[in-house]
Amino acid sequence: MRRASQMFDFIGFKEGAMAFLLAFALAGLFTIAFKYVYQWVTPYNEKALIREGNTAAAIALAGALIGYVLPLASALSHTVSLPEFAAWATLAGVIQIAAFTGVRIVALPDVKTRIESGEVSIGVYLAGISIAVGLLNAACMTT
Repeated sequence: MRRASQMFDFIGFKEGAMAFLLAFALAGLFTIAFKYVYQWVTPYNEKALIREGNTAAAIALAGALIGYVLPLASALSHTVSLPEFAAWATLAGVIQIAAFTGVRIVALPDVKTRIESGEVSIGVYLAGISIAVGLLNAACMTT
């Protein structure tokens, strides 16, 4: 027979599950919003390029999404309220967009042509920058 301390706490689980579902849904909405803003900011049409089989565009977009959700995960772990999470999620998106814009202006003024031509190396480079920025962003949210 189990002791009372070993019993499943359904009420506690229910409350935790509701908080989980709310946080997960909010994080999902922020991720979708980021994806649309990122695609609006880029000088090329990721959706069309990816449908055409452009690997460079797919890698760059995947890296941007990973780079964004890394700080989102950190924010979910370190914030105490949904409004605080929303503020950090917004800041993370602004930082990712600013990083892409800065790299595009300073280092890759020809990024549109290179992505549209399917140059995989530029897609990997952009993905790497996005993920690196996301890791730094996430680490800075832990203080």
